Amino acid sequence: MAEAPMRLTWIGHGTFLLETPGGRRLLLDAWVEHNPAAPQAAKARVAERLDAILITHAHGDHIQDALSLARATGARVVAIFETAAWLRAKGLPDAQVVDGNHGGTVDLGGVRATMVPAVHSCGILDGETMVYGGEAAGYVLTLEDGRRLYHAGDTMVFGDMRLIGELWRPEIAVLPIGGHYTMDPEQAAYAAGLLGVRTVVPGHFGTFPLLAGTPEALRHALAARGLGVAVHALRPGETASL
Repeated sequence: MAEAPMRLTWIGHGTFLLETPGGRRLLLDAWVEHNPAAPQAAKARVAERLDAILITHAHGDHIQDALSLARATGARVVAIFETAAWLRAKGLPDAQVVDGNHGGTVDLGGVRATMVPAVHSCGILDGETMVYGGEAAGYVLTLEDGRRLYHAGDTMVFGDMRLIGELWRPEIAVLPIGGHYTMDPEQAAYAAGLLGVRTVVPGHFGTFPLLAGTPEALRHALAARGLGVAVHALRPGETASL
């Protein structure tokens, strides 16, 4: 019997909507309504229904719409301990907030989300004040059919990506490629080799001129390393069945 597809929609920038084979709808980071790259139709699609929102770190371009979306949809919000405490302090009910830390796994209705490290900062700009938000993270998502997707969040390449690959063996990785604040295409190609994935979906590029990495540059970098990794590049609002 053929596997049911997972459907991944690039909302724009670092935000993705994952629809799992079992029908769960997970938002990977929450910059939607205020996201200049997100088409209006994609914003409306996110708001239809969400089961969970997974926050990689608390910079505004990843968390700005988490509170409003959680209140509108009733979705549970998964975040590292300190960011979760901030979400509660902003009035999100305890029942909707799932705090965790690197190495921990939570069950989101048949989808298991394991929080893994990322190399990035995690300050929360709360009005005029910068609040400590814990550490940045990525997630390994084990779907209902056993397939695994790694969402790196914002990060540079780091050696323990090999450990993530060895422990969880994800088939697909969502990697940032824009550069400046995250990996560029060269680093992302190296990361794909460490992870051992078969497909990379690039994100966190093109929103602003500073984020100059491109999927084509990633393809060239992968080829230069002799890696047979497919690059499944999306346009904001576009959905792939994987």
